[in-house]
Amino acid sequence: MSDFNRGYPRTASVGSADMAVDTGLRAFMLGVYNKVALGLVLSAAMAFVTSQVAPVRDLMFRVTEDGRLVGLTLIGLVVAISPIAVLLIGRMAFRQSPRSTGVVYWAVVALFGASLGDIALLYQVGSIFATFLVTATAFGGLSLVGYTTKRDLTGFGSFLIVGLIGLVVASVVNMFLHSGALAFAVNVIGVLIFAGLIAFDTQRLKTTYYQLGGDQAAMGVATNYGALSLYLDFLNLFLFLLRIFGGRR
Repeated sequence: MSDFNRGYPRTASVGSADMAVDTGLRAFMLGVYNKVALGLVLSAAMAFVTSQVAPVRDLMFRVTEDGRLVGLTLIGLVVAISPIAVLLIGRMAFRQSPRSTGVVYWAVVALFGASLGDIALLYQVGSIFATFLVTATAFGGLSLVGYTTKRDLTGFGSFLIVGLIGLVVASVVNMFLHSGALAFAVNVIGVLIFAGLIAFDTQRLKTTYYQLGGDQAAMGVATNYGALSLYLDFLNLFLFLLRIFGGRR
C-alpha cells in the first residue's frame, strides 16, 4: 500500500468557506495538478530505468534468465520502504517551507517510481498503458466532482480513511493466508476507496486555499502536500486496477 499520509493540515468545512471560483484558486489548483503530472512522469522514468537497464534492475530485483520477477533484493526492499522514512523525516526534522516540502515531494515520487520497476516485469506493456489511460480518465472525472460539488465530503472522507485502515490490515493478513478471493476483494475495495479519496482530497485542497487567506508560503506547502496526496491516490487507483484487469507477462 503506497498511501501513508493524507498530506496537508485539516481544514474548515466546505460550508464555512467561500467556494466562489477565482483566479487565485485556479492558479493554486493548476499548480497542484501540474506537480502531480510531473511527479507521474518522473516515477515512470524511474520505473523504466529500474526495469529495463539491466545493471540497475539486477540491483533492485531478483529475476530469472528469461526476465521473470522472483522478488526484491535487499536494496530493492530498502528503496520500496524508503518513501515512508523520507516523508516522516521531512515532516519531523525540517521546517515546513515550500522548499523543504518540495524536496520531500520529489524524493518520494522518485523513490516510489524506482520501486515500481516490478510492474514492467510483471505486466504486459500494453496492459500497463491501457490501465494508465483508464486511471487518468477516472482521476480527471473524480477530481472534477470534488472540485465542483457543493456537498461537504468531510464525513465521507473520514469513512474512507477508516476503510483504508481496514484495507491495509486485510492486505497484511492475506500475506499469510494467500487467499485469491480475499486478494480480489481487497483490490475491488481499494479501487472504490481511492476513487472516493480523489474527490475528497480535491475538495479539501480547494477548502485549504480559502483557509490560508493568501499566505504564499503556506500555499506553497499545501501545494506540495496536496500534490503528494493526489499523486498517491492516482498511484494506488492505478495499481489496484492493474491487479484486477492487467495482463501478466
